[in-house]
Amino acid sequence: MAKLYHFPLSPFCRKVRLCLAEKRIECELVEERYWEQDTDFLRRNPGAKVPVLRLDGKTMAESGAIIEYLEEVYPDPPLLPRTPDERYEARRLAAWFDDKFHHEVTSKLLYERVNKKVMGLGYPDSKNVKAGAQKIKYHLDYMAWLLDQRRWLAGDTMSIADFAAAAHLSALDYISDVDWNRHAVVKDWYAKIKSRPAFRSILADQIPGFPQPAHYSDLDF
Repeated sequence: MAKLYHFPLSPFCRKVRLCLAEKRIECELVEERYWEQDTDFLRRNPGAKVPVLRLDGKTMAESGAIIEYLEEVYPDPPLLPRTPDERYEARRLAAWFDDKFHHEVTSKLLYERVNKKVMGLGYPDSKNVKAGAQKIKYHLDYMAWLLDQRRWLAGDTMSIADFAAAAHLSALDYISDVDWNRHAVVKDWYAKIKSRPAFRSILADQIPGFPQPAHYSDLDF
């Protein structure tokens, strides 16, 4: 069985969890307090980051590289579209959420509200929280523009772009930082991906000191 060292609200871990579940790869989840830099964990990944995946006798780090490996070795069901142009767009948008969205939103909201407390790093920086709350509106608007033209974020088929976006938004939804009423098309997209079997373990996550909001695991939110 595969083993994934993860932190429940890490969007990068969630993205890998979604891909593993979608490809029906059974996986044991091991919660890792990576910031403590445990010696055993550092042997698995000297970069001291999660996720770290043990699969096929290999130890793999970096969520993007892990997903590319899964796509090559376990191609069914595919999480990248067929044509080069469509595959480029899926990769571009996955990078958008893991880079731009993460920097402008996730790190300003989730990390300030949750990670600082869990890691014992003090109180949220109100300036960062305010900046993240403002920037998420822009990203939701961009998603709405994309989804007005497409069935899924990168095109007509679900892809790693959708899982990357859903990983970040689901983590933020755990702390009620997503305005699902801003765009009906974005809410409909999230309801569609949230209802997939791959999402079940994510909806079951519980973070001590941070109870789930009532709507978080509700498929009819």
